[in-house]
Amino acid sequence: MAVPQARLSHRLLAGLDVALRVPCVFIIDGIFNSSYDPSGSGWAGAGGRVLLRILGVLAACVVLLLSQKALFKFYTLFLAAVVGAAGVLINYHATAQRDVVYGAYHKTALGFRLLPRSGPTLWLGVAAVQMALGVGYIFLLRLQSSLAALVVAALLAPLWGLVVELPGDGRQLLALGCGALLGLQLAGCLALRLPWLYYSGRYVYLLLRHMYRIYGLQLLLEDTWKRVRLPHVLRLFWLSRLAAQALILLYVVQAARREDAAPPAAQGAVLSGEVLWEVLSNLVISGCDSTLTVLGMSAVISSLAHYLGLCILLFIGSTEEEDKRLGFVAPVLFFILALQTGLSSLDPDERLVRLSRNMCLLLTAVLHFIHGMTEPVLMSLSASHTPSLRRHLPVLLVSLALFLLPVVLSYFLWNQYALNTWLFAVTAFCVELCLKVVVSVTVYVLFMADGVSSVLWEGLDDYVYGVRSAGSVLEFLFGVVMFANGAYTMVFESGSKIRACMMCLHAYFNIYLQARNGWRTFVHRRSAAQKINSLPEARGRALRELGDVCAICYQEFSGAARVTPCRHYFHAPCLRKWLYIQDSCPMCHQRVYVEEPEAPPRPFSDHDAAPAAAALGRPRPPGPPAPPPPGEEPGGGGAEEPQEEIGDNDSIEYDEEEWGARSGGGGAPQEEQYLDEQEESD
Repeated sequence: MAVPQARLSHRLLAGLDVALRVPCVFIIDGIFNSSYDPSGSGWAGAGGRVLLRILGVLAACVVLLLSQKALFKFYTLFLAAVVGAAGVLINYHATAQRDVVYGAYHKTALGFRLLPRSGPTLWLGVAAVQMALGVGYIFLLRLQSSLAALVVAALLAPLWGLVVELPGDGRQLLALGCGALLGLQLAGCLALRLPWLYYSGRYVYLLLRHMYRIYGLQLLLEDTWKRVRLPHVLRLFWLSRLAAQALILLYVVQAARREDAAPPAAQGAVLSGEVLWEVLSNLVISGCDSTLTVLGMSAVISSLAHYLGLCILLFIGSTEEEDKRLGFVAPVLFFILALQTGLSSLDPDERLVRLSRNMCLLLTAVLHFIHGMTEPVLMSLSASHTPSLRRHLPVLLVSLALFLLPVVLSYFLWNQYALNTWLFAVTAFCVELCLKVVVSVTVYVLFMADGVSSVLWEGLDDYVYGVRSAGSVLEFLFGVVMFANGAYTMVFESGSKIRACMMCLHAYFNIYLQARNGWRTFVHRRSAAQKINSLPEARGRALRELGDVCAICYQEFSGAARVTPCRHYFHAPCLRKWLYIQDSCPMCHQRVYVEEPEAPPRPFSDHDAAPAAAALGRPRPPGPPAPPPPGEEPGGGGAEEPQEEIGDNDSIEYDEEEWGARSGGGGAPQEEQYLDEQEESD
């Protein structure tokens, strides 16, 4: 029982933490969206306003980044200040405008009389309100008994002026004096807490600086993003702002109906379709009129995309963690599209049109991501040959929806809009998605047909590679076409730095990398085919005498087999797939394909140098004496002839390999060895 209560309390604290950070976002948004005319005031006034804006943004950012404990303490002090100010204002208006306050107390908004019309009832009502405010003020600041009595006296003293019927100036002077006393007491409490405010701000600064130095900027931003719960804060900010604007618009619509003298039945009726569309359009337009509101809308889209991705994963039965990134990809893409098109800076009508176009592009991107989620599940089902229809049907239904939705979207858009660069891009994305689905389903059908077949389908790998290669080539062509479309848009329609950066990223990831990976795959397959063709083939009697199965697929040899140099037998397609990974035998790990090295040049010897030197009239190079002719003994046959000195041996040329062998087996020079030893000793 304790665990659910602790979890509930943790969630409540997290929700309160998020709610208390939302006003800071409202303040920042209001400061950035507020407009003023700098020409009406001098440079001093303009500089003062800019300084106030900067200080307001900095203060809101500091409060937004506070820890949970510091945030709760800050709002406790702020709420205490608000309660004290409310008590002072009530006393001032009650003493300065007694008749107005009496009339407001005497009648409610519904016109009923709350209490009998007499003076003591008014005093008692105001005293009850002031006592509640005083208790709240004391509780928030946790004052001692003496200070608590002073606060209660300061709040109730102006009421005694009403009881004894002091003159108007005396009542106002008493109310102002009690308010000043309460203000001094609050200022003293805040002054005592100034060190805490200073150290809280310094703690935030030191923490951020420490994390930046130790972990870097990326981890610092990620930690701050999670600690502040910024997506939840932005989501609540956008929804609360939208709800407030919806209430204002509905009130304006009802007021307009009353001014038009509509019948009472029509005033209480449900809004018509046209009016409802206008209200929704205005809400959507105002929901992306600034950078912070675009971020808030991105947070809402993130939540919707996250739950959509979870539902699809649950439906198709996938458990991959990488497939749960739809809640991250969708908002990032929406925000990039908003920055790329300048969504928040457009006029209201243009903003609505641009937002609808961005949502169409976002929808196609989400469908592409969902296809990336379903394709691995489809391939795993086809490879495992699962016979259960309940496992195959959900994935096939999602694939069918991924094929039909782009067709329906393209048909609708082509009937509503004329051809332009945006419509061309959406259509290209839709056609590309349809081709991806066709390729995936075709490969799925090929694998399922291979599973049904009782014999090995040796050409399956070639068919699968051909289908996927055709799809990859078409995707590459679509990438080139989209790059050209983006270049045309940037040059002739709306060029921006963000669009140029996105085009560079598209050219690198979707064109260059895809072409490089495709070419590498082709080279690997060609190399594997050459290796397979170089191996001997066994058929008929040799296979029957072998009486074994392929060690890769565990299937019998029906037609032919390839024999490795280590005398192991495999199916050619199986061995080719293995050679895509590594060039070794699956059984004994010996090299399957060894290229015959070229014959190295024969090293130069002294036996070759003697006839060459004699032919050139030069002395024989130093070396062991030549063997005597047959029939002669070594050293015999007369006096020993003196050896001739070698005057010049520059004519004897050695290649670098032979010289290295002669000077110590091809080792490094002594200088390099010395430097290496010095580096090792250091």
